[in-house]
Amino acid sequence: MSELFGTFSDGTQVHRWTLERSGVRVRVLSYGGIVQSVEVPDRDGRTADVVLGFAGLDGYLEHPEPFLGALVGRYANRIGGARFTLEGRDCTLAANDGPNSLHGGERGFDKRVWDVEPVEHGVRLTRVSPDGEEGFPGRLEVAATYTLQESGALRIAYEAVTDAPTVVNLTNHTYWNLAGSGDAGGHELRLAASRYTPVGPDLIPAGVSQDVTGSRFDFRTARKVGSGYDHNMVLDKGVTRAAEEVAELHDPGSGRVLTVATTEPGLQLYTADHLGEPFAPHDGIALETQHYPDSPNRPDFPTTELRPGEVFRSETVYGFSAR
Repeated sequence: MSELFGTFSDGTQVHRWTLERSGVRVRVLSYGGIVQSVEVPDRDGRTADVVLGFAGLDGYLEHPEPFLGALVGRYANRIGGARFTLEGRDCTLAANDGPNSLHGGERGFDKRVWDVEPVEHGVRLTRVSPDGEEGFPGRLEVAATYTLQESGALRIAYEAVTDAPTVVNLTNHTYWNLAGSGDAGGHELRLAASRYTPVGPDLIPAGVSQDVTGSRFDFRTARKVGSGYDHNMVLDKGVTRAAEEVAELHDPGSGRVLTVATTEPGLQLYTADHLGEPFAPHDGIALETQHYPDSPNRPDFPTTELRPGEVFRSETVYGFSAR
């Protein structure tokens, strides 16, 4: 089911699609592929919206930087120096995070209106990113399919093809608050990640990955998240063909549980320390499944390169329960 959500000054319309199944209701926007809301019950059957979002289009236009709920690309996370070299070609990107490129540049996938068509239990979003958009090489055809599974889990499946060598790293930037409001720092997190990538002051990976043992990055046993995280966690499973569970987030107050399964090798844990009005720091927790930041400049990281004739595929599944 779709409805008009808002209209740009040039007349371009933004629609909102509502998906419902097994007691879960998800709303997705054609603007930015944004997950605007996710309503799930707590242990007593009381339903609440467990993601951060705005009631109208103006909210997203006036506050673009948090990337609330957005489909992020062409390259999620940061590329150091807003440049990389691919097959001898020097690629200069839009620098929108100090000297670095962040989440696809000044006008990434999160700021585009996507074509949407209904599919069984969901919607399929598509767009073409032209050669040179935000500095990225190659004409990229992208599709993201959002579906609710029989269990009520939200599955996001990404596909992309290119006509020239390029790099691709896609994610969803939803902020989760399983209590429905307030500080999410008291949520308990478990992560199947024995290593993480330390970063420099500009949040670009510095050196090699490090063991989490004995550090504040060790979430192999569930504990309170707290604050102070904007780091790539190196998932033990690596890149996989099928989505495997890698994370569990639990709100003790409501009993709500979020599980995350993915094919991706990394998960960016962001505790929203810099979230601003109308929200407050730590109002949500982002669990961004993706390849590592700055991979185009790090041959030792899992590759994000895509070439003609290849198909980029990635899948993440968000499961909901209560206990």
